[in-house]
Amino acid sequence: MARHSGSSLGPSPERRPSALSVLNTVFGLPSFRGAQAEIVAHVAGGGSCLVLMPTGGGKSVCYQVPALMRDGCAVVVSPLIALMRDQVAGLLEAGVRAAVLNSTLSWSEAAEVERRVAAGELDLLYVAPERLLTPRCLALLERARLALFAIDEAHCVSQWGHDFRPEYIGLSVLAERFPAVPRIALTATADARTRAEIVDRLGLSDSPVFVASFDRPNIRYEIVEKKSPQRQLEAFIAERHAGEAGIVYCLSRGKVEDTAAALVRAGIPALPYHAGLDAAVRSRHQDRFVDQDGVVIVATIAFGMGIDKPDVRFVAHLDLPKSIEAYYQETGRAGRDGKPAEAWMAYGISDIVQQRRMIDESTGTDAFKRVSREKLEALVGLAETAGCRRAHLLGYFGERAGATCGNCDNCLSPPNVWDGSVAAQKLLSCAYRTGQRFGVAHLVDVLLGRPNERIEALRHDTLSVYGIGAEMTDKQWRAVARQLVALGHLAPDPEGFGGLRLTDTARGVLKGETAVWLREPTSGRKARRDRARAGGAGLPADAERAALIGRLKAWRSGVARARGVPAFVVLHDTTLDAIAASRPTTLDQLRGMPGIGEKKLEHYGADLVALVRAAGAPE
Repeated sequence: MARHSGSSLGPSPERRPSALSVLNTVFGLPSFRGAQAEIVAHVAGGGSCLVLMPTGGGKSVCYQVPALMRDGCAVVVSPLIALMRDQVAGLLEAGVRAAVLNSTLSWSEAAEVERRVAAGELDLLYVAPERLLTPRCLALLERARLALFAIDEAHCVSQWGHDFRPEYIGLSVLAERFPAVPRIALTATADARTRAEIVDRLGLSDSPVFVASFDRPNIRYEIVEKKSPQRQLEAFIAERHAGEAGIVYCLSRGKVEDTAAALVRAGIPALPYHAGLDAAVRSRHQDRFVDQDGVVIVATIAFGMGIDKPDVRFVAHLDLPKSIEAYYQETGRAGRDGKPAEAWMAYGISDIVQQRRMIDESTGTDAFKRVSREKLEALVGLAETAGCRRAHLLGYFGERAGATCGNCDNCLSPPNVWDGSVAAQKLLSCAYRTGQRFGVAHLVDVLLGRPNERIEALRHDTLSVYGIGAEMTDKQWRAVARQLVALGHLAPDPEGFGGLRLTDTARGVLKGETAVWLREPTSGRKARRDRARAGGAGLPADAERAALIGRLKAWRSGVARARGVPAFVVLHDTTLDAIAASRPTTLDQLRGMPGIGEKKLEHYGADLVALVRAAGAPE
């Protein structure tokens, strides 16, 4: 990119390239979305700010465009090597002078990057927080001309965030040592407590906060009762996402390995990813997922943040995340390209017990444990709501939404709600009379009057509650227990033995002073029928258009292999879809299409036009 000379605060407005011209010619995007234009103008003018914008909402535009408008090098603080690599690869494809400075570089490679920074030969530098905070790097930046600092994944700075990273706290040095350089902090998820800490630690108290809508309307949310989770997952992928890329999250390393192996046996290309694997294996698996089509990665939460793959068609959870922030961040990795995607989770009472035990056994302070329990309860409320899940999710972040969204399981197949007060009294009484020491399986056996050795040994078959719940099934009683925990009338045993105990609010239920309304689960068959009726992915492409997209993807794969970059770095699926829809047969017709900037037009324009011409004109 050609640079403009000027002071450390950037060139004067009359000499500064316009934001729209940078967006058009470099990134091939026709216009800004939402608050992007306002944010870019603020930062390009030397202002600092905090930006909250959902994954796929265009956060990178908010700092990359002003970086190319201002004089000097923009420093992007990023927590993951994968994110740096993909972002830099995409920028280089667009003709932007970008580089990384992280642990993957040899000494000589790092020295060359440092030389280019000092010489003013870079537009953007991506650096890990650990590297940035070293005396050597800080001294280098003090000698360089800087355009701005961008702190990506800024929620990592907060101890209340779902992804706290201690090294991020040290980024407060940026405001202290570089007060004249604008700082833009960006994140997709942060509740009020987390936002306040970001502002405090990064010295943004006098800076505006830009909050975009948290809504991701292209994502369909579905939460199902956990029965046989691996088989449920296999059916979900086979029926709705065969041959498509997806991410499956599990809580433990062992479950990651078992689930990946089960998917492979079912004919689904899947790879495990967790911190216990050798670093080379993790890197190889991640590269296959990013570079190839249709690969499913099964992972712990160690995977995902910063993954820039736009065509992830689903994110599935086999275990309950720790909070709504974590759930939102993880599900947000689906559908970054704006095309239809799904967030699917299998959930049961054992998930609540497990997460509560992890909180209670943690070494955190009492305040941290209290906040963690509150966050877990909020997530359980999302899982158990009978209303619109999207409205519930957005409400958590302080955003008002309509009563229904038409694209979640509860809207597509509304559950029945019934007065479960009597059932709740029976189950609470059973928990109380058995000593508040047993889990849901034992309580259900007592309520159904099922004789077994344990019940007889404990003489629970002599209790007044034995057999009083025979009018309901095992499945129904488990749903009641799960919802009583969600409503806060039952709680996991703090001793961690899996038992359920009554809470203070249970007294009102037992006395008949508190009504309990419960939801009935929707049958899988009805849910599938309602999903099919609702659609969501639009009409399928015609045969000719589909054939052209196939040829374009094959060409893109060849280019990506030759250049050693992921396919989406060459061109996104949305760009290929637009080309197949409009069928440009000249370079002028191709210019300005989404994702086609001047450099990509120069590199790939002739090939793309030739492919379209070879396909023939549409009928």
